[in-house]
Amino acid sequence: MYTIEEFDKEKTKVMNYIMYKKRTEYEVKNKFENTIQKDLLCDIIAYVKDAGYLDDTDYIDRAVKEFIALKDLSLKEIEYKLLTKGIDRNKLEDYFYDNKEILEEYEVKSATNLVQKKQRTMEKEDIKMYLIKKGYNNQTIKEVF
Repeated sequence: MYTIEEFDKEKTKVMNYIMYKKRTEYEVKNKFENTIQKDLLCDIIAYVKDAGYLDDTDYIDRAVKEFIALKDLSLKEIEYKLLTKGIDRNKLEDYFYDNKEILEEYEVKSATNLVQKKQRTMEKEDIKMYLIKKGYNNQTIKEVF
């Protein structure tokens, strides 16, 4: 067991970590699993989740919007990046399903941007292979060409 003082002290550390940059539950567990006793860490995570500071669904939404605004990525790349952050595959699939039209539109735009960049230095077939390696689906590649 632990005291209220211990809880508050460790909660402050976790909150500082979360507030510095949005994190996933997985990232918080990984960061503190060796420094905070397990039952205390579980209670802190439950507390910050209830308070709305730690929400993986919100994290997915923010991360995807950031990727869309800043990068040309395939949906596969976005999915991979989020899975490496410890996001639950089911939550991710639900998000992708709920935002299917926006994400497909983004992927076409993203692939188009890459094609325009690569056209100066690469042949059409090489660009297609590049897009396949980046995770773009065949439908998107056909649409772009």
